[in-house]
Amino acid sequence: MKDQRNYKNRELISHFLPYYKHHIGTLIFDLFCAALTTVGEILLPLIMREITNAGLNGTVTLTVSYVLHIGILYLILRLIDAAAYYYMAYVGHVMGTKIETAMRSDAYHHLHRLSHTYFNNTKVGQIMGRLTNDLFDITEFSHHCPEEFFIAGIKGVVSFIILININIPLTLIIFLIIPLMIVICRKINKKMRATFREQRQQIGELNARIEDSLLGHKVVKAFANEKLELDKFEADNHKFFGIKKRSYRYMGAFQTTTRLFDGIMYAATVVAGSLFMIAGKINAGDLVAYLLFVTTFIATVRRIIEFSEQFQRGLTGIERFLDIMDADVEIFDEPDAVDLENPVGNIVLEDVSFEYPDDHNRVFSNLNISIKAGEKIAVVGPSGGGKTTLCNLIPRFYDVSAGSVKIDGQDVKKYTLKSLRNAVGVVQQEVYLFSGAVFENIAYGKPNATREEVMAAAKKAGAHEFIEQLHSGYDTYVGERGVKLSGGQKQRISIARVFLKNPPIILLDEATSALDNESEFAVAQSLEALSQGKTTLTVAHRLSTIQNADRILVLTEEGIVEEGTHTELLAKKGLYCQLYEIANRLK
Repeated sequence: MKDQRNYKNRELISHFLPYYKHHIGTLIFDLFCAALTTVGEILLPLIMREITNAGLNGTVTLTVSYVLHIGILYLILRLIDAAAYYYMAYVGHVMGTKIETAMRSDAYHHLHRLSHTYFNNTKVGQIMGRLTNDLFDITEFSHHCPEEFFIAGIKGVVSFIILININIPLTLIIFLIIPLMIVICRKINKKMRATFREQRQQIGELNARIEDSLLGHKVVKAFANEKLELDKFEADNHKFFGIKKRSYRYMGAFQTTTRLFDGIMYAATVVAGSLFMIAGKINAGDLVAYLLFVTTFIATVRRIIEFSEQFQRGLTGIERFLDIMDADVEIFDEPDAVDLENPVGNIVLEDVSFEYPDDHNRVFSNLNISIKAGEKIAVVGPSGGGKTTLCNLIPRFYDVSAGSVKIDGQDVKKYTLKSLRNAVGVVQQEVYLFSGAVFENIAYGKPNATREEVMAAAKKAGAHEFIEQLHSGYDTYVGERGVKLSGGQKQRISIARVFLKNPPIILLDEATSALDNESEFAVAQSLEALSQGKTTLTVAHRLSTIQNADRILVLTEEGIVEEGTHTELLAKKGLYCQLYEIANRLK
């Protein structure tokens, strides 16, 4: 996984712009409506200028009819403004929501392409925060950002042109103040951006802390460590408060600065304008128009400034989104990959070496194993020898560092991931059941399975009887991660899931080591039925479960140090014999 990087604003915007591709028509009309909302504000100062000059000069053009016509015209403009604003508020927000939804979908799809390495090094709470909270602000950002800057651009340019035609020196005085304001606000903005990024990071940490504590609530209670968890939470919560407090300090400084410059611009307009009027270089109507234009312009600047908080939040959301999208997809289909069709189940490892991509911890080197189709192989050995890693290499949960893993004579990298993994069934020690019904969890092995097929798989796994005794049978809610079921029940449901999938290759990764003796016996019978006629690789801690294997491999850090049947290995009086004797003494 790549280290998080700091992006420049233009990089973030360039990554975000492609999401407008499917909404160009909506965006253009939205900006057209934004332009319409500026017409009334721009014309009002000009209308007041004409009325004021006409009234002071006592011209005959200032009549009731003239005033009413102007009033009706302005009212029509305001009605157009209202309709345009409604489109911006409704359709513009919907466009933003669609973009947010598309980004969340892209991030979720990308997450499913990432390898185990990414998830081993990234907290689920952080990932959840990036998929939810960090993208909430995208809706506002995606439609307000082009609107606000487009409106500001129109008002700024038009105001400058009109004002400079009224009085050049006064206009230059006003617009010379703006660069100073921009420089100061930009410095504060950078601090706001850094604080928002830190705030989002800490929200992720807080989410991870809460998730970890709540999912492990049984362990917390078992060790009476409620106060310890509360203290950890309070520390993270207080840290989040400190970050948020700092962000409000920068926001306060930002808004105070803008208000101060508002006052400076108003004061400059009133004082300089009055002096110019005394000198006869500007008339009263022009000064009124000037003040109204400056008011409009300042209001626009204030809107941009107020939006800048949302702007920074949006950029932070995009940045956190890119932290996911920039994570390397380490396991992927090769350009010439083909489907694994009619798999037989021959497995060969040739000179396989493996080290973890993140910490480069080498697990084994030059490993050679050959497994015939339908053969039952067991792998035993001390912890850290790479038994589970060996299982993970076959369905490409990790890729080998050197050498090759072959199925039916072809390197697994030459097969599409979907077809490869469809040919492999995995039963692990830590069973994961999804929050839902028993039926849904078994049917996960074949999503389009009928109820009869699910029940048949459950019967083969020895799970049908206890499922029928549950409150709602196959429709019983199992709870989050299957907490409402015992370890043996969960394991048999996971086996039923693989039965339903019916792959030619079965990987059993210490599938019974966490069970009691009674559950182990029931699950062992299910596993025996599951492995009939299939290529089976069993990683076992309890040696009693693999005595009937066709071959037993003893794997250590030095590689395969012993190989043979249970009887042959006992006769060798080597490491397997030592492990077996230790296991017997512990009974």
